[in-house]
Amino acid sequence: MSLGQAPAPNDVAGFYDGIGQVLNTVWGPNLHYGYWEDDADDSSIEEATHRLTDLMISGLAPRAGDRVLDIGCGIGNPALRLVGARDVNVVGITVSHVQVSQAKERAAQAGLADRATFQFADAMDMPFPDGSFDGAWALESMLHMPDRSSVLTEAARVLRPGGRLAIADIIERGPVSPEGRVVLDHICETYKVRSLGTMDEYRETLSANGFVDVEIRDISDNVSRTGAILADVVESVRDKLIEQAGEDQVASLIDFMRRAAATPENGYLFLTAVHA
Repeated sequence: MSLGQAPAPNDVAGFYDGIGQVLNTVWGPNLHYGYWEDDADDSSIEEATHRLTDLMISGLAPRAGDRVLDIGCGIGNPALRLVGARDVNVVGITVSHVQVSQAKERAAQAGLADRATFQFADAMDMPFPDGSFDGAWALESMLHMPDRSSVLTEAARVLRPGGRLAIADIIERGPVSPEGRVVLDHICETYKVRSLGTMDEYRETLSANGFVDVEIRDISDNVSRTGAILADVVESVRDKLIEQAGEDQVASLIDFMRRAAATPENGYLFLTAVHA
């Protein structure tokens, strides 16, 4: 599968402005996967989602005063954690005006509006000068990009030489069985994704865009618990979601969340790289 395929940004924004808003109210401000050390780890969702953010912070390894780009910032919670942990300045971009407003409000409430700013922008055509950031990350946003290769090209352009990149993303792990293909296709349809990337595709595209010291980890086993827990959460707000999407779609969503959590082809990677 290609790294460069649709859907349109408006489709992604529509998902997060609709069902995504309901999920935020029950899942919490970190609308992303959690990370558990092993099967015996009994951390809460809040602890596990913070741990994934902290993994990104560690991989990015920013220095105090660095300027960091958050590609697909959502409502800004990971960016605010990054600012608080490493005393950096963050610029977050998203294709959702609703998320921009919510992220700005969160930054103001946290007293960090001077160091965490958020704006509407297309990650495939960033409105920033060359070499204007010391680091960049994308936390579960790359799968939504209509052309992920273009996003990595833009990331390379706006990063200074030596700038670090960190990405956490849902991916396809092969070989893919017929049942696995059904689940992956449903993930793409539900979450407004045309195709999921692979570890090999990321490695090739990063190299083609001048990134070096690429380190990719398959952390699927550490995050897979998220799907089953999220299915339980969605079940608890079934009525609210039905108002948004209809009973059949919600029933299908819950069913496939549980199936996806148990599907080995539904993978997850964490990577870091350096702009040469």
